[in-house]
Amino acid sequence: MGNAPLAVVVKGWPRLSETFIAQELVALEAAGHPLALWSLRHPTDSKTHPLHDRLKAEVNYLPEYLHDERTRVWRGWRLARRLPGFPEAARLWRADLARDRTRNRVRRFGQACVLAAELPPGTPALYAHFLHTPASVARYAAVMLGIPWAFSAHAKDIWTSPDWEIREKLAAGLAGARFGATCTAFGASHLRDLAGDPGRIDLVYHGLDLTRFPPPPERAVRAPGSPMRLLSVGRLVEKKGFDRLIAGLALLPDWLDWHWTHIGGGELKAAMAAQAEAAGVAGRITWRGACDQPEVIAAMRAADLFVLPSRIAANGDRDGLPNVLMEAASQLLPIISTAVSAIPEFITPSRHGLLVADRPEDLAEAIVDIASDPGAAAAMAGAAYERLKREFAVEPGIARLSERLREMGA
Repeated sequence: MGNAPLAVVVKGWPRLSETFIAQELVALEAAGHPLALWSLRHPTDSKTHPLHDRLKAEVNYLPEYLHDERTRVWRGWRLARRLPGFPEAARLWRADLARDRTRNRVRRFGQACVLAAELPPGTPALYAHFLHTPASVARYAAVMLGIPWAFSAHAKDIWTSPDWEIREKLAAGLAGARFGATCTAFGASHLRDLAGDPGRIDLVYHGLDLTRFPPPPERAVRAPGSPMRLLSVGRLVEKKGFDRLIAGLALLPDWLDWHWTHIGGGELKAAMAAQAEAAGVAGRITWRGACDQPEVIAAMRAADLFVLPSRIAANGDRDGLPNVLMEAASQLLPIISTAVSAIPEFITPSRHGLLVADRPEDLAEAIVDIASDPGAAAAMAGAAYERLKREFAVEPGIARLSERLREMGA
């Protein structure tokens, strides 16, 4: 290994919605990899998960906006331009800027200069979580320093990045990633199609570290006609499809006594609340906002049904394989979701849960089906739990990542 920790570039730290990153980094430290985090943004969540407290790595924050730390950026640029790879990194950046004339692209290069200037001597490699902005910063800095870099891609970063940028980040040579990991077979197939060497793309499911979760509760089969407690966890953004769910809730029959609890923040909160009011269902909805993981698990243990109506947003953004589905399965909670992206890689329809089209009518029908046949719902929840334990443990993915990082000297 190098004389300094592996430098891990993340978009923000800590983030409640990105427990999969925290889980991976804690596991990599346990596997013997010293880490140092370099975050492009400061945290915006007021809470953290207990998992965040387990990470030993030093956390460094790059200038979130270049004009806010002009002296630091100026010093970083002056030091970076003396590095042997700076001319090539600047050439790459100018070519990128010509095709993407945005402030974000300028900010990426400024952050990369600060990163390259401030990394301790002997840093063996850079590893970025997300293929878009964090990978660009890692790439420019790695080229300046002449060290390898790699990335882990997830969902939005794959589907909203232009193909030309992905191809160049996967090209041969120092400017290209030594390897890329992604958490779904759906995403891996797309990246391999764009890669010069498909063998450099690894499918690494996040999986779930079940040691962080309590054993599932002893769930009695819900009696038909008893109140139905629905739960969703996810940001209030277009790709999560909660507007479709609210419209579906308004279609539920009068005989079904239900209540929906939503956990998560997001910019569409006001719009969703207004939609629920207009649909006449606001009195049956609890908006809990952002919660830490113990609160989420407690809510899952108290619920009867988990609903995640994911869909493809207008800009192409979509989920990968949301970890909350595996978390729900860990608590034997029946699941309704959609056949978007990699969700069918975990949920086989009618075996591990119900997958429906992202239409209000289909969501309402699926909720009624679960409510009408609690025995079938319990059987699907049990099958999902068994699949989780058998095929989606965290250890195999960490072993593969650890092997890849050691090949880079980290």
